[in-house]
Amino acid sequence: MFRFLYPTILFLLVIPLFMAFWQFRRAKKRQGSVRFSSLLFLKGVESSYRARFRHVVPLLRIIAVILAILALARPQTGSSREELSSNGVDILLLMDISTSMRAEDFKPDNRLAVIKNVIEKFISGRKSDRLGVIAFAGTAFTMCPLTLDYDLAVSAVRALDFAPPEEDGTAIGNAVAMAINRLRDSKAKSRVIILATDGDNNKGEIDPGTASKAAAALGIKIYTVGVGKEGPVPYPFDHPFFGRQYQMVEIPFKEEPLREISGNTGALFFRAKNPKMLKEIYEKIDKMEKSEVRSQIFTSYTEWYQFLLVPALILLFLEIILATTLFRRLP
Repeated sequence: MFRFLYPTILFLLVIPLFMAFWQFRRAKKRQGSVRFSSLLFLKGVESSYRARFRHVVPLLRIIAVILAILALARPQTGSSREELSSNGVDILLLMDISTSMRAEDFKPDNRLAVIKNVIEKFISGRKSDRLGVIAFAGTAFTMCPLTLDYDLAVSAVRALDFAPPEEDGTAIGNAVAMAINRLRDSKAKSRVIILATDGDNNKGEIDPGTASKAAAALGIKIYTVGVGKEGPVPYPFDHPFFGRQYQMVEIPFKEEPLREISGNTGALFFRAKNPKMLKEIYEKIDKMEKSEVRSQIFTSYTEWYQFLLVPALILLFLEIILATTLFRRLP
């Protein structure tokens, strides 16, 4: 970053312009002080170096004045440093990867693909909060621990795929308990779990209601998001002869358990019946759970006036020497 500390002084640059104009006018009007009857005897005689360079002396003075004015304006270059202080939020994103998430009621993609896309944008929108990712089906496992490395968190989300048949199911209670365990020692101002699922708890050893009460006791909020439309939805299967086919399947879903989980912790339950609603839900949660960030910008400047003032003084000194020696004029 470059600046002049006193930019108004730059208006003085009109002075060297007038000096140059006056010097030009003076040179045009100047008459010889010694008259000769004829100059034929000088024909063919080359001009001396003094005659050729007679304009150097006033030019040195003009350049020196320009440099001095620029030096008085105090040119500076600066570098800025921003210090951020934040009361961060720790957020764990719980994502259902059970096979019911293959349903394609969120066409043209299935439920999992849509929620992965929405959560990627949610992660990218955070600035100073730690984020983690937990996936669950019949069991729960951590895909990404709490981190400020958002690229790592996004990569974990992109790597998610449907659970294999032997691990299928919906262990909501286990997923919540794992998230609580990772948040319990957090020193963040706010600790949040965002749970997205399309089914009922049907696996695991821990009851979701009990897990949510434990979260409430630790001051952890749990936002729950129910994913999917009501009634029969298109579900893909591979036919041995006709390839990818669809059948209408009704996937069991109960709002009340999810409402209870969020209600126990003082948070909210949301229902997303299409991709637009899902996007709006995460945007709403994003606004509700913002960390307070304060920034201070410090700028240090380096002075450059001396690199202009010193040459200006040298040029003035040189102009005086030349004007009184090599280019001295007769009175």
